[in-house]
Amino acid sequence: MLMRAAALAVPLMLAACGGVTPPEFVGGSRQSAAVQSGSYAAPVPANEASFAFDPFSGAPGNTLDDLSRKIGEAASKEGLTLVRRAGARATYRVKGHLSAVGDNTASTILYVFDVYDGSGRRVHRFSGQETSNATSADPWAGISGETLNLIATRTVLALKAWLTRAGS
Repeated sequence: MLMRAAALAVPLMLAACGGVTPPEFVGGSRQSAAVQSGSYAAPVPANEASFAFDPFSGAPGNTLDDLSRKIGEAASKEGLTLVRRAGARATYRVKGHLSAVGDNTASTILYVFDVYDGSGRRVHRFSGQETSNATSADPWAGISGETLNLIATRTVLALKAWLTRAGS
């Protein structure tokens, strides 16, 4: 119970760092979709937008590498343009912050992604959580590839939905 409360508190603390109202999370949920908050309209048409993901923070390197690869795969499937070279121009930069907590029943990864325009202004934020039934003394070890696939897919779909909403 204490671990579950801690799991729900982490994204709220991360959101507080950004100066926007924290997203709402439903307690006890085994998985939840991304929650959008703090959005501005996208200034370019969706088919012209490109994204560069900055290195994520808060997770072990192997997990970050796996998630980055899976986001690239999901973006390719969904037709979202990613810029992969360091320092390359992109319409938007995406910064991700991750945290994991676990108990004797599950491991939960919590994530917050901030989208910045070319001037450095945050134009969108979305967050969510995914729970894996695997357990370990290290909550990151309990996060499965399937869980990372879900996060990658939801991340790409959240970006596409934002572009679509903002462009309409």
